[in-house]
Amino acid sequence: MHEYDTALKRALQRAGGTVLARLTGLVVKRWHNVELPLVNSRRVDLLGEDEFGRLWHIELQSRNNPGMVLRMAEYSYAIYRCFGRFPESIVLYVGQPALRMEGRLSGPNSWFECRMVDIRELDGERLIESAELGDNIVAILARLADRRGR
Repeated sequence: MHEYDTALKRALQRAGGTVLARLTGLVVKRWHNVELPLVNSRRVDLLGEDEFGRLWHIELQSRNNPGMVLRMAEYSYAIYRCFGRFPESIVLYVGQPALRMEGRLSGPNSWFECRMVDIRELDGERLIESAELGDNIVAILARLADRRGR
């Protein structure tokens, strides 16, 4: 198959742009010979499954990373390869500066979207009242009322 692909790619590149023009209405100005890097090992922070069989992917992020939405899209496709279904994707931001990351990546005929949640948006009062120690720890990072005056 590789020999066929190589021969076909060469023919298309030498066709003067006729095929691309028929497909898109445009003429190729320059062909790029690009070897796309492959990341062999990715580990998601949290991947859970709810009672309805939906997958939930949560990444913890402490800095505003402009490439985060692309990373989330890559995780989403990798999860799809493993499980045959896409997860609901959420970035839980725990950084000090205000959350400024975009949650949508789009281009012609494709897009990806994930939720960006600042941990300070969570109700810390509800978490602090929980009997679960993990909830109490997260409450410290979330929004809590000033309890000194009580």
